[in-house]
Amino acid sequence: MGMKSEGGRKMCQATAYLAHNGPERSEKIMEDIILLETTADGVRLSTFFEEPQTVRARIGQIDFLKHTIMLVPEQRTSLEGDSPEPPQEE
Repeated sequence: MGMKSEGGRKMCQATAYLAHNGPERSEKIMEDIILLETTADGVRLSTFFEEPQTVRARIGQIDFLKHTIMLVPEQRTSLEGDSPEPPQEE
């Protein structure tokens, strides 16, 4: 579970899940994560060989024993700039 043997060394990457209405209804979104960073856009997940992905979410829980990361989707509001700007008068 998250541990791989490479050249005699144990490697412990994590698996990220996106929680939909609680952890019991979660979706696996990425495996073999070696780096997690929080950014203004959400959470950036990196692996050894793939391009990093940014997920619009916040960290709900990290379980170091199970090597799992539970992300909670961000609920965007109109205060965050989702609504189109009104036309400007000239």
